[in-house]
Amino acid sequence: MLKIDQLELGTVQTNCYIISNDSKECLIFDPGEESGKIVALLKKEGLNPLAILLTHAHFDHIGAIDELRELFAIPVYLHRLEKVWLSRPNLNGSGKYAMVPDYRMKDADVLIEDEKQLEIGSFKMDLFHTPGHSPGSLTYSFGVEGFAIVGDTLFQGSIGRTDLIDGSEKKLLQSIRESLLTLPEHMILYPGHGPETTPEQEKNSNPFLRR
Repeated sequence: MLKIDQLELGTVQTNCYIISNDSKECLIFDPGEESGKIVALLKKEGLNPLAILLTHAHFDHIGAIDELRELFAIPVYLHRLEKVWLSRPNLNGSGKYAMVPDYRMKDADVLIEDEKQLEIGSFKMDLFHTPGHSPGSLTYSFGVEGFAIVGDTLFQGSIGRTDLIDGSEKKLLQSIRESLLTLPEHMILYPGHGPETTPEQEKNSNPFLRR
């Protein structure tokens, strides 16, 4: 059985998820900032991280990756369409805001090109390419365990922004309808910000999906 720990990090309270198994191995999703909080949780729980996985490369999801990558000697996974975003503030968005340092991270260690399945250690995930908020947005689905990490594609009662570089409301809504809403109705969807939701809840109440 997998355990999910959630931390809200950084200036915009990005959700970082740490998924661990019974062997105390774990995956770190979207470590946006405040690496010290992540390290403290890992030490408290006695967890051994295997990798950092990014739903996309916007600044509020990447701020702690280099520190964690160096500290634990683990790879960073990212969709190939955002290959150069980690090192370019104009693309990852950090260059837009005075209160955010310009993020010039090292390149990802693993570029995801086959959006079907991914195995890291004993962790097995189905991948969905869900562009619209960003060109390389990814959803990581743990079907057996009944949850998915969806990044900024879909929120409880809302959807991701589409006014950023290479954003597209048409593509975003298509991604949601053709990928996320096809998941089991009661699957828990963990977004990049705010509380979790389910496909059923969003089908019934999300005003953006009535368009």
